[in-house]
Amino acid sequence: MVLNMEEFYIADKVSLQTFCEKISDSEWLAIDTEFIREKTFFPNLCLIQVCNDKYAAAIDPIKIKDISCLLDIIFSQKILKIFHAGNQDLEIFFNNCKKVPTPIFDTQPAAALLGHGDQVGYANLVKSFFDIELKKDQSRTNWMARPLTKDQIRYALDDVIYLGKIYTIMKAQLSELDRLNWLNSDFDKLTDIKTYRPNPYDFWKRIKGKRNLNSRQLATLRELAGWREEMARNRNMPRNWLAKDGILVEISRQMPMTMEDFDKLNEVAFLFSNEDKKELIKLISIASNLSDDQLPESKSPQKRLTPQQQAMTSFLNTCLCLIASQHKLSPQVIATNKDIQKFVLGDEASKLNNGWRKDIAGELLNELKNGSLQLINEHGKLKIL
Repeated sequence: MVLNMEEFYIADKVSLQTFCEKISDSEWLAIDTEFIREKTFFPNLCLIQVCNDKYAAAIDPIKIKDISCLLDIIFSQKILKIFHAGNQDLEIFFNNCKKVPTPIFDTQPAAALLGHGDQVGYANLVKSFFDIELKKDQSRTNWMARPLTKDQIRYALDDVIYLGKIYTIMKAQLSELDRLNWLNSDFDKLTDIKTYRPNPYDFWKRIKGKRNLNSRQLATLRELAGWREEMARNRNMPRNWLAKDGILVEISRQMPMTMEDFDKLNEVAFLFSNEDKKELIKLISIASNLSDDQLPESKSPQKRLTPQQQAMTSFLNTCLCLIASQHKLSPQVIATNKDIQKFVLGDEASKLNNGWRKDIAGELLNELKNGSLQLINEHGKLKIL
């Protein structure tokens, strides 16, 4: 495949303004970023790659302090922004600009609807569409170091120069299959700022090792995890550098109420400054004084599947495989086993009860569940009748 495209590495404001003039009336832009976040909470933006059907550039925000002319174009409502697995790229724009570019198209969920598998990589798509092998030798490079090498710039540009062509092909294929609108809910979630601004006091739910904590201790963990999240953001450092999950669980289990009590936690106390210890003790005191109705449940109520429901889940999984094959999709793209369990239990949160998944599979599975339809073996072939 031959791409007739002008390519640039841009490291000064004048060149950036010239490039922005070239792309300002684009119908779409393929975008990618390179970043590092090993020692920080927020990713450090190191490079922005932008491409339309004529021009491609690797733009250096470390060298250029004012990239506002580029951001104006990226945030233009008139231009479609194309990403591949764009969650982290969009997070960077949100962190730096407090908003997310729209409208967007993400080729990873689109690929799943075209039978390329769930969460397929960009390099695999380039190979599948164009039989081109992209080099992977710069995947772990230090993008903060300057000057950038020719190999680094080549690697970065390769991440966008095929992306727009992939989008064009995918759009035509999805339109032919009448699946283009299936992606709306995926893109709505990607551009919802709530995706990038989660509640710090919900992070305790993600912490492992809390199973044996009682409700009061869980309330303490909720406060401590929320504090850690806020401090990690404020200090721009990885949350585990402040305190690992196991440390928060142990403090929540012990619930020290004084500095003396805290210092008795030999393997824990030395990890925190006196100022942080005082703040944690205040949070523990808040948790200890909550009324019972303000406490989280010590064990999340989990509905156990009865043997009959387990059998129904297995049955519907089999039916889903048949439905997915008819649509040339992976069953996992439509629903996971957990989604099917929720569906069997009548949980409206199951993916099978919403959007295109409901249209192509959920309604059929519901009829199979209640007996209106049947799965039969006709001469060695399974059919839904």
